Amino acid sequence: MKDIQVDVLVVGSGNGGMTAALSSHILGAESVMIIEKDKCYGGTSAMSGGGVWVPCNRYAKAAGAADSLDEAFSYLRETIPREDTSDEMLRTYLKYAPEMIDFLHKNSDVRYESLAEYPDYFSSATGAKFGHRSMEPAPIRTSDLGEQFRYQNAPNPMIKVFDRLQFTQQELHLLMGQLPGWLTIVAREFIKYILDIPMRIKGKQSRRLTMGAAGIARLRLSLLKRDIPLHLNTKLLDLILKDGRVVGVRAERNGTPLIIRAKMGVILAAGGFEHNQDLRVEHLARPTNAQWSAGSRCNTGDSLLAAKRIGAATRLMNSAWWTNTVSVPGESYPRLSIFEKSLPGNYVIDSSGKRIANESQNYMSFIKELHSKHIDSNSNEPYHMIFDSTHRKNYIVGPLFPGKMWPDFLIPKSYFKNGFLSKENSLSALANTIGVDAKALAETVKQVNEYAEIGKDRDFGRGDSAYDRYYSDPTVKPNPCLAPLAKPPFYAMKLDAGDFGTMGGMVIDGQARVLTSSGDPIPGLYATGNCAMGILTTYPGPGSTLGPAMTFGYLAAKHLTGSA
Repeated sequence: MKDIQVDVLVVGSGNGGMTAALSSHILGAESVMIIEKDKCYGGTSAMSGGGVWVPCNRYAKAAGAADSLDEAFSYLRETIPREDTSDEMLRTYLKYAPEMIDFLHKNSDVRYESLAEYPDYFSSATGAKFGHRSMEPAPIRTSDLGEQFRYQNAPNPMIKVFDRLQFTQQELHLLMGQLPGWLTIVAREFIKYILDIPMRIKGKQSRRLTMGAAGIARLRLSLLKRDIPLHLNTKLLDLILKDGRVVGVRAERNGTPLIIRAKMGVILAAGGFEHNQDLRVEHLARPTNAQWSAGSRCNTGDSLLAAKRIGAATRLMNSAWWTNTVSVPGESYPRLSIFEKSLPGNYVIDSSGKRIANESQNYMSFIKELHSKHIDSNSNEPYHMIFDSTHRKNYIVGPLFPGKMWPDFLIPKSYFKNGFLSKENSLSALANTIGVDAKALAETVKQVNEYAEIGKDRDFGRGDSAYDRYYSDPTVKPNPCLAPLAKPPFYAMKLDAGDFGTMGGMVIDGQARVLTSSGDPIPGLYATGNCAMGILTTYPGPGSTLGPAMTFGYLAAKHLTGSA
């Protein structure tokens, strides 16, 4: 059996793990190693939008944004239950998240851009801001990573336009609503794509990386410059204890067993358990299905289970980072359905033919409402997004580009064969096809048409908040989130109660040390990301998972290197 000795071992190669490894090395650990279970690095982080929610960050300050940590704390305290997260942990996050960003900016190739107009998700709460609290990674080129880019996890299918081009979050905001300037952006990137002859010889993918792919690429580039090894196809089996201290791990690389000893400590950053169906059934709300998750398929709870075996306490195991997903035939992962259900004329119904909640609210809150209305004995699934030909013509819905660009005869037949997409010339026929009560569906459509006319959603208040209106069409009056569903043919796209990771995990303290049920730290063991308990549990703004993952990875590095 191979025996390896390092100062610091990091398990997992997402934003949290890479930040922990990079910070450990910068702060003095001579030998740092990352192991990754998957054949690619980056985990769910590489597939994500890449946003990082950090109030008072350097990029917001440079843009002149008015904010304070006290305002941010007031906002978090009003929107996150005290039983979820303590004052101490919230203040720790707010204090050290900007410091972590400064540290990476000064010591690595990590760069972000402030999202000036992306509002906090609970925009009417005390201390909420309408922009400059979330950042997105600055774009980077695949060629900057050289051959290493071949091993980076691919973005979620929703992020690649035409399965080729990648755009920033700010650009996608314009594209989704077809707001002024969107055509210029598409034309600019398409021309650059066509003229990049060397890349066209190699394949169809653009050289430009954005969002989560750019965030991981920048971290990976920084690791490469410091010769920090990252070993793929290496699965954690167990933690090794000696005199009550974690001194390493037992692992398996390409089927070969090995022991990796860590002199300073082991940092677990290996994601949640979203693709472990047994754990989902044991802990999560119904309906639940691993196939609906957009999280990395290697996230089966290995590090969580290993930590529990040596006495680690867990919290928040009954929740996840919820979002609607759509499982498109032929695609490798479900798409996150965040944008389209907010656009006017698109409504979500359950098996009764009735709406569930405000479709334009943040995705986490929407699924929480869905779960609250689900009864196992009388399931309200399946769920569908319904829309008419006017909406189909003008907006993106899942994999469908607007009909004025991509008419129905170009839609793959496979979309219709398995019930993913339905199309009928009448509402009654559509109800029959998707298996809902025709009278209930007709009444739902009558109501939304009335609400669109008066500009007020009397059932759920759709369009009332600033966040609701972020993904909307400002040309639609009087409410940019509401439009009638009136012109045939009518469509229904199947929607799932998905997620992009689980929230529950190991209990940690303000230094990212893993704690036992009695509250004592397990010496030598740290955790961050989705294998640790959630911090910003209600998802108060874009990037509420990656921000804490990176921050507590940084804090783990500070503690184990003696730099705290």
